[in-house]
Amino acid sequence: MASSFLSFSLLFIAVCSADGFREYFVDRCVFNSTELSGIEYIYSMYYNKLEYIRFSSSVGKYVGYTDYGVKNAERFNSGPELAQRKNEKERYCLHNIGIWYQSALSKSVKPSVVMSSTTPPAGKHPAMLVCSVYDFYPKQIRVSWTRDGQEVTSDVTSTEELADGDWYYQVHSHLEYTPRSGEKISCVVEHASLKEPLVTDWDPSMPESERNKIAIGASGLILGLILSLAGFIYYRRKARGRILVPTN
Repeated sequence: MASSFLSFSLLFIAVCSADGFREYFVDRCVFNSTELSGIEYIYSMYYNKLEYIRFSSSVGKYVGYTDYGVKNAERFNSGPELAQRKNEKERYCLHNIGIWYQSALSKSVKPSVVMSSTTPPAGKHPAMLVCSVYDFYPKQIRVSWTRDGQEVTSDVTSTEELADGDWYYQVHSHLEYTPRSGEKISCVVEHASLKEPLVTDWDPSMPESERNKIAIGASGLILGLILSLAGFIYYRRKARGRILVPTN
């Protein structure tokens, strides 16, 4: 099972501008648990997109990155700003992270699985199966293949977990193989939302949607042949009924 390690950031940005130049400040909480020891508070000051000073709870003081930043870091480290900034890890981060875990990060959403067949772009096998896993949360997931009950470890490629932009993720795993009669191929998904692995078997028979497409196409072809035949018969009958008048 993939690791359930989580790492998120809470951001707060303050922006001010004057005479076409922009200065802004960013508060960040980087964390992998709700414990204070698993949290890092970072405060950064930017001028025209350039970070010139930073406070990190891991370092415990302000650090300057430009001449102006170094001068202000020295001033902040010897003044009341340092003590105030050190308190932000507990006051700001610990409080908000607890809310995030309760409202979102502790929740999980079960994935949905779609299997399909395609032609491999190149390779030593004539067939390829695609196991597409959609709409799951959190991000960590494991997708594997089994063939007649045995896990397949070769000729398997997978994408990274792709963010949908709405807290959900998707991932796609590909298996190149040479079909054998009577075999059973399955896609196995393991995720925090599942009590047991989700196993989806590949059905080599044609999907109903594909069968419907073929049926509709065949019906159209037959109808076209019937209309063509009717037109030909009508034309022959009209031709027989014509009276030819000889001309001198």
